[in-house]
Amino acid sequence: MIQTDILIIGAGPTGLFAVFEAGLLKLKCHIIDALAQPGGQLSELYPKKPIYDIPGYPEVGAQELVDNLMEQIKPFQPGFTLGERAEKITKIDENHFEVETDKGTIHRAAVVAIAGGLGSFEPRKPRLPNIEQFEDKGLLYMVKNPAQFKDKRVVIAGGGDSALDWSIYLSDIASEVVLVHRRNEFRGALDSVEKVQDLKSSGKIKLYTPYEVTKIEGDTQLKSLRLKSNQTETELNLETDFFIPLFGLTPKLGPIANWGLEIEKNAIKVDNTLDYQTNIPGIYAIGDVNTYSGKLKLILCGFHEATLMCQSAFTRIHPEKRNVLKYTTVGGVNGFDGSVKQAPKAVVKTID
Repeated sequence: MIQTDILIIGAGPTGLFAVFEAGLLKLKCHIIDALAQPGGQLSELYPKKPIYDIPGYPEVGAQELVDNLMEQIKPFQPGFTLGERAEKITKIDENHFEVETDKGTIHRAAVVAIAGGLGSFEPRKPRLPNIEQFEDKGLLYMVKNPAQFKDKRVVIAGGGDSALDWSIYLSDIASEVVLVHRRNEFRGALDSVEKVQDLKSSGKIKLYTPYEVTKIEGDTQLKSLRLKSNQTETELNLETDFFIPLFGLTPKLGPIANWGLEIEKNAIKVDNTLDYQTNIPGIYAIGDVNTYSGKLKLILCGFHEATLMCQSAFTRIHPEKRNVLKYTTVGGVNGFDGSVKQAPKAVVKTID
């Protein structure tokens, strides 16, 4: 069992920044996210796209922002349960909750902060017969461990950034990488498109456009794929070890919708904007996952909500203690790892 002060569901920018604000209050955090890496939709959907409305950054790349947040929270040593979805919650006593994931991992915390962005991202699955029987048997919807593709044959389907970037990355690991897209045009970063073009020209990537996968074949394990041209209706078979369709992600509240929380328009309604607590005391909703009068789905608003949530969580966890606001410009940042960030202290000295 994993025990912590604040259990954060969602490793997007709001969830990550909550770790920092909690750390300033000496509260430990653990984060659950269904995706295989921190960053939420910033890392998964548009890592290379610029963001223009983060205070102090005229322009910052989505993945750059995630990397900076990870560096910022590093001194507070958060725990992560990645690639697992928060499934059910149980109130153990007046002061603690237990959250179990779809993989059976149990977490206990005094406070639960749902920072699930637009919800739990679920992969858009291709409409193929008997697709479920091949899931985790050669058919994968995300790359969690690139090393498993070493010297293997891999077919990737999709026309966006994820399909392009993973084709590039795995071309140095897999024995064969095939990229399949139903159109001739790709929608992604220019440098990624050009890199795939170069890898195709050098023979490191095979490209089939405009083609679609129409059938998965195999017994207990994926063996081959049937492809069909959208122009000539030509069909061909591809033997492969892995098939990774990357058609994007669909946001859904998922099991959280069954936790007894007040839901409004597929978002979690919070009782007030003082601390963003839900109708269940001890459970908060911050960032794009919540809704209230005047709500704006902006990253900077999520940062604000995370800050107020942590202040409220401190009072809930330590009702006997008085929380005195300390500015980092004065008090610095004292990490759980023993690190200290502090401005140079002023000296009192006579000038002759």
